[in-house]
Amino acid sequence: MSLRYAWAFLTRLPGGAHPPTDRDLGRSVPWFPLVGAIVGALSGAVFWAVWQPLGAPLAAILAVATGVVVTGAFHEDGLADTADALGGTTLEQRREIMKDSRLGTFGTLALVLVTLVQIFAVMPLASRDAVVAMVLAHGVGRALAVAVMASVRAAPGSGLGHSYTSHLRGLPCALSLLVSYGAAFAFGPVGVFAVGAATGAALVVGLIAHRTFGGMTGDVLGAIAQVSQMAALVAVSRLLDDFGWFWN
Repeated sequence: MSLRYAWAFLTRLPGGAHPPTDRDLGRSVPWFPLVGAIVGALSGAVFWAVWQPLGAPLAAILAVATGVVVTGAFHEDGLADTADALGGTTLEQRREIMKDSRLGTFGTLALVLVTLVQIFAVMPLASRDAVVAMVLAHGVGRALAVAVMASVRAAPGSGLGHSYTSHLRGLPCALSLLVSYGAAFAFGPVGVFAVGAATGAALVVGLIAHRTFGGMTGDVLGAIAQVSQMAALVAVSRLLDDFGWFWN
């Protein structure tokens, strides 16, 4: 049931179930990486299906767009709100900006930049490699969101972020991360570098959030998922020719 809760929360596809309590919310968190990997597989499948008839540029655009549509732009919304809030001059102002649903300049720039980088990272990959890369990147992005939730305190009055972190259970989260990292490392050196790049990106966002907002929020979690996903795709795109997958 926890998997269905995570599925309903992270995607807009049928098959999920909305958690009735905050406790159920927290228990769904360890399933986030698996849901992310499935979203990545769907995005990669689109790339694979249209790569030959439409060419790599359109395939990359449609693949990245698929992830946005499947998740309802959930993580992108968090990224935009976080970027906009960075423009505030005081803690109170930043929190107010983050709650504002309107899209500002910083948020627009962040969305455009992260989306373009992902498209250009996927574009040079062969169809099979793109599928693997997107599964890896989406899964790692959600795994790092789990890691941050389990290790960084929620900002006061952060709403959703606090609802999750206050009911997290340490052992399931640790097992989730162990399985996620183990699966990524099993892809070979490229997987290790992808996790390293994504972890570095998540640390940067987490540190900025800690200093700027006083802790983690739900929007920051979305930003972490997006930025670390982008970093993982860039690492795969850059290093795949040098190292290959473990089966090459």
